[in-house]
This record gives sequence, C-alpha cells and structure tokens, in this order.
Amino acid sequence: MTGKERTKRFLLGALIPVAVLVVWQLAVVNGLVSRQLFPPPTSIFRDFYDMLMSGELPHHLGISVLRAMIGFFVGGGLGLLIGLGSGLYKRAEQVLDPTIQMLRTVPLLAITPLFILWFGFGELSKILLIAMGAFFPLYVNAFLGVRNVDSKLFDVARVLEFSRFHQLTKVVLPAAMPNILLGVRLSLSTAWLCLVVAELMGADQGIGYLIQDARSYMRTGVVFVGIVIFAVVGKLTDSLVRLLESRLLQWRDSYRG
Repeated sequence: MTGKERTKRFLLGALIPVAVLVVWQLAVVNGLVSRQLFPPPTSIFRDFYDMLMSGELPHHLGISVLRAMIGFFVGGGLGLLIGLGSGLYKRAEQVLDPTIQMLRTVPLLAITPLFILWFGFGELSKILLIAMGAFFPLYVNAFLGVRNVDSKLFDVARVLEFSRFHQLTKVVLPAAMPNILLGVRLSLSTAWLCLVVAELMGADQGIGYLIQDARSYMRTGVVFVGIVIFAVVGKLTDSLVRLLESRLLQWRDSYRG
C-alpha cells in the first residue's frame, strides 16, 4: 500500500469521528445539550492535555495496559494451545470441549463477584478475569482453524513422512493462521472489555478507576477522556494485528471489496 493510499484510507476512516465532534461542539455551543452532561470536545481536549502534562494519565494508562497484556498473554496463550490440541486430537476434544463450551456461555459479569470473593480486590483477580475473557475467542478460533484445514494436506504430509511437529508447523499453523489471527483480534477486544469491568468493580489505579473516580465527582470531561483512551488503545492494538495479518497472509487471494 502506497503512502497516498494510506492517507486516503486514514481520511476516510476519520470522516465519521470528525463529523461527530463538529456536530457535538456546535450542539453544545448553541445550548442544544447540557455542558454538564456533554462537555464540548474542546473542554475534553483540555482535560486530556492537563492529565497528560501532570503525568496522571500516563501512570494510569501504563497500569491498565500492563494488566490487559498480562491477562491476554496468559488467557490467550492457553486458549491457543488448548484449541490447537483439541483440534488435532479427537480424544482431547471429547474430554475438554464440552466443559469449555459450557463455561464459555457463563456471563463474565456473573463470575466477577466470585473472583472478588476468592481473590480479593488485588491484581490477581483482575488479571484472572481478563485471562478468562481472552481465553475463549482464541480457543474457539484455533480449534476451528485446525478443523478447517483440508484433510488432503494431512494425506500429503503422511506421504512425505512429516513428523507431528512438522505437520503442525508446515501444514496446520499456516492453514489455520487466518482463524488464529481473527481469534487474536477478538481476544484482545475481550481483554479490554474485561479490563474495564475489573477496574470499575474495584481498583485504585488504572483508566477504569480514573473513570469511576471522575464519575463520583461529576468530572464528566475526565470520564470522556477515559472512554476515548480505551477506544484509541483498543483500535491501535486491533490495527497492529491487522498489520500482522497483511504480512503473514500475503498468500491469500481473497476479496478485498
């Protein structure tokens, strides 16, 4: 993709957010909405700048990102390994999949009070909640990725006398990569969602805590700053995975619109 194409794509993607900000600003300036409930974007930008310069925002953002990444790598890593194992071995599927599918249907909000009772309000309960949320998307997509591999490829691998390791690295992973990367994207978004739940339920640091504290003191602008930070960081992580997709899946000749 050329620089001109990237610029065009960025401008098209920014069209709706910029339009919303302009309409929002005009609505507040003309008194159509309450400044207390919907502070103008210029006021929110000032709050963002003040928090950035004071170091408050980088401090809380760093803690939230660390929690999300630890939870993602723990839960997502286990989901990937168990999903690949269940996909490769029918016996593993028969033993593990029914229990995992049952747990997958339990709402995370219903489990959160249990995590707090068992592990308290410390870091462990937050990371475990994030890990649980990140586990299921990668498990499901890794499992489906393996099961969607053409069986003829396994026949060819057996003819070539590939070991199980070479079957995994040269046949299964390349063919399952589209599903696995989709699972990574879904897992990251779920990790961010669980991070918000964990920090809003009980934390003394992090963006979720910042939002909860600002709500208590009616600092609506700070609440919007926190929401925007979650949205921007979530979009950045998703874009990184999409960049990885474009590098690893160059061999695909799929429809691009």
